Amino acid sequence: MDTKDAPESPESTDPTEASDMGDVVDRLIARWKTARPDLDPSPLELVGRVIVLAQHLERSVESALEKHALTLGQFDILATLRRHGRKGGLTPTQLLESVMLSSGGMTARLDALAELGLIARKPSPDDRRMVVIELTSKGRRIIDGATKTRFKEAKESLPPLSADEMTTLTALLRKWLAQVAG
Repeated sequence: MDTKDAPESPESTDPTEASDMGDVVDRLIARWKTARPDLDPSPLELVGRVIVLAQHLERSVESALEKHALTLGQFDILATLRRHGRKGGLTPTQLLESVMLSSGGMTARLDALAELGLIARKPSPDDRRMVVIELTSKGRRIIDGATKTRFKEAKESLPPLSADEMTTLTALLRKWLAQVAG
């Protein structure tokens, strides 16, 4: 399912909209069954819901991080540095591997974070030709506050499932993710 497939018609522009036909994916599948009865749209029941949920969750995270004046991409970089240690200390290549951006995208985000005073570029102590990215004191304060907000948002975004259901869902998603992302 292409991420653009979910809001395919006026009836499905709001993924939270409920109807007699179920959720947005149920309506999408019903339309595909009518439009292309020769195809089996049933894989979209899971894949489509994951895509719609991912879009919703990303919007929720972006909204939560606005109060820290951070985007999700900026948060990812700062959080990676924060997890790495007190000051950070990763090369742009190491960061690139951690957050899965293009090198151009990484450079632009690093430039913006440096301009905000959240990171500093320093020569590598091991190889003066390389640069190491470190959190500044301001960057550490910002990411520590944003992390509290992010964790709270994640908790509030969880579905109303029992502990056993959450354990099962987590295990199944882990299995699927391991297959596609290693």
